[in-house]
Amino acid sequence: MSSQPVNHDGPIMPMPALTLPALRAAVASLAPGKLSELIAEMQQAFDRAGQDGSTAPIRLFYRRWATFVAIERIPERAARMHAAEQVLHASDSAEERQAAIHEIGAIVHVAEREVEALETG
Repeated sequence: MSSQPVNHDGPIMPMPALTLPALRAAVASLAPGKLSELIAEMQQAFDRAGQDGSTAPIRLFYRRWATFVAIERIPERAARMHAAEQVLHASDSAEERQAAIHEIGAIVHVAEREVEALETG
């Protein structure tokens, strides 16, 4: 055990590879309650891919869950995202809701860029 303080501002895990086992393990660690959602969406993506003869649904599945992991693996970022989602769903103020939408968009944009960096290597 290290006596070094834990840095809660940075990632609590590295960004996983864009593979089903790596994403499943990351989701299991970060948000175990979301595993059933991941599995259901995976099945839907593979079913759609088979029906459409296209890998696009599978690629979208991987990007969606990689973006989720990119957000959740950084506690400060995840807390901002959850707070903005709560405001979006609970506030009656159009200004507050617009600010929450902007915050969510900014967070997702940064996370998607991290995922794109993995894709391009």
